[in-house]
Amino acid sequence: MPRLHVCSLARISETVTRTGARSLVTLISPGTPVPRPIEIAPHRHRYIAVHDIIAPNPGEVFPEREHLDDLLDFVRDWDRAEPMVIHCFAGVSRSTAAAFIAACALNPARDEFAVARALRAASPTATPNARLVALADHALERGGRMTAAIVEIGRGEMCFEGAPFTLDLA
Repeated sequence: MPRLHVCSLARISETVTRTGARSLVTLISPGTPVPRPIEIAPHRHRYIAVHDIIAPNPGEVFPEREHLDDLLDFVRDWDRAEPMVIHCFAGVSRSTAAAFIAACALNPARDEFAVARALRAASPTATPNARLVALADHALERGGRMTAAIVEIGRGEMCFEGAPFTLDLA
C-alpha cells in the first residue's frame, strides 16, 4: 500500500532512509536551504516556496492556486511504487495540509472526514494550513468538506516540531 510520510526539515534524511521513500515534497519559506537526500533523484523532489500563513502578509509568499497545482501535479505523477515524504519546517502545518490534500486527491472517493481523522490519529500535533486546504477543497470540487473536516479535528497540540508520522492512502 502506498504511504505518505510527514516530517520536519530536521528529520528529512532519517525519514527518507527509514521509509525507503524515493519522492520528496518540500513546502517551506522561500530561500530556505533543503539538503536533498541522496536517495531522492532531483526530478523526484518538488520544492514549493510558500510561507505558512492563512492571510496575505506583506513580504511573505501567500499560498496561491499555482502552489497547489504544483503540489497536485507532483503527487498525481507519483507512481506510488515507493513511499513519498512530505515535509515543511516543523512538520505541523504546511506538510500536514499537503498530506491531507494528497490523500484526498489520490483517492477521490475517500471521505474527507475519514482522512482528517486518520491524520489526527497519526499526529496529535497536526494543524493543517487552512489556506492550502481551502484551495484544494475548491480545486478538487469537494464542496467545503475538506475545510469542514479540518475544522472538525481542530488545532493540534502545541509543539516546536511535530514527530514524523505516516498517512495511508487507503
